[in-house]
Amino acid sequence: MRSVPKWVLLSSACAPAVLMIGWMVAASLQGSAYDPAAQTISVLAAPGGSGYWVMTGAFIALGACHLLTAWGLHPAAVPGRVALAAGGVAALVVAVVPAPSSGGSLSHGSVAAIGFTVLATWPVLAIRTGDSVPWALRPLPSLGATAVMAVGAGWFLLELHLHGVAGVAERAVTTLQSVWPFVVALSCVRHSAREAFTR
Repeated sequence: MRSVPKWVLLSSACAPAVLMIGWMVAASLQGSAYDPAAQTISVLAAPGGSGYWVMTGAFIALGACHLLTAWGLHPAAVPGRVALAAGGVAALVVAVVPAPSSGGSLSHGSVAAIGFTVLATWPVLAIRTGDSVPWALRPLPSLGATAVMAVGAGWFLLELHLHGVAGVAERAVTTLQSVWPFVVALSCVRHSAREAFTR
């Protein structure tokens, strides 16, 4: 099995960092007009907002991180790498097609839904079987990650419908979706190191 370049650890670790720093800085620039519990992250990237450029930059950086990680994550099955890359492209498109400052947007909502879907399914699509497979690419952890992401996405949709804590639900799901590639990359690097040590 091909090893993972060390830079994949950096690209995958940067994904959750830029996302979380982006929404925290953008929310602080937005001030009290923004309610992080109820409002989505996309609201922070709406044109005209005081922090829109920060959140837009965070979406672009997130997309680039996912694309780089997908490129270097050689031990993962190809369909999973393609789905992770598609999640990166979706993040880039979300930056190009922002949510309006008020009301909804079919184009933005569609791109965001596609992004949520491909990032939730990539762990299952990346599964490998066999004794020499890194832990995070095995069926049980991968199915568990997808299941938790799917439940989180369902919670987010419910909160949107109920006008509840959609911001909290979205942050929980997007955090998990941005952290899982790092978990997989770390698992692959550690697996390669163990294999090299036992030879």
